[in-house]
Amino acid sequence: MLDILVEKLGMAPWFSSYVLLPVLIFAARILDVSFGTIRVVFIMQGNKRLAPIIGFLESFIWLVAVSQIIKNVDNIVTYLAFAGGFGMGTYVGLIIEEKLAFGKVLIRIITKKPATELIQFLEENNFYFTNVPAEGRYGKVNVLFSVINRERLTKIFEGIETFNPNAFYTVESVKSATENKEDKTKSRLALFNVLTSKKK
Repeated sequence: MLDILVEKLGMAPWFSSYVLLPVLIFAARILDVSFGTIRVVFIMQGNKRLAPIIGFLESFIWLVAVSQIIKNVDNIVTYLAFAGGFGMGTYVGLIIEEKLAFGKVLIRIITKKPATELIQFLEENNFYFTNVPAEGRYGKVNVLFSVINRERLTKIFEGIETFNPNAFYTVESVKSATENKEDKTKSRLALFNVLTSKKK
């Protein structure tokens, strides 16, 4: 197909072999490795619908790129494009995954300074959390746990930097989390009240 396109466009053979083909392979590798990174994220989140579809696209693009290298096995530029595309695809995939901010995370905050203001910040911004008094190497500390949507991490970081800038915190991926039954009931009641008020 590429040969037919080159012939129709009237490109020089050297241009198609050492410029056009490597660029296409480079772009294909960026695409398939980016898909691979996102597929892993979906698997970690237990998404059984999108992960197989992305896996199919990833494999198909990879096969197309490899087939072109096999056809031009003596062209060293295609090897460089293949490897370069892999490296760039890894970088692009991580950026995409970071921007999409899939799933939930567990954030654990450990602070020696009293966390009264931070706790108030969490309450005001509707973060659910658990506060556990604990003992650290240098004395008593507060440990705050919260499971949140990953897209809200920036907000909780703002609270930490404002009220407990010296706090130690870790962030871990969470595959699944149960919803608070009491809050779920309140949400349903609120929806019911809205619907019934509209009817009136």
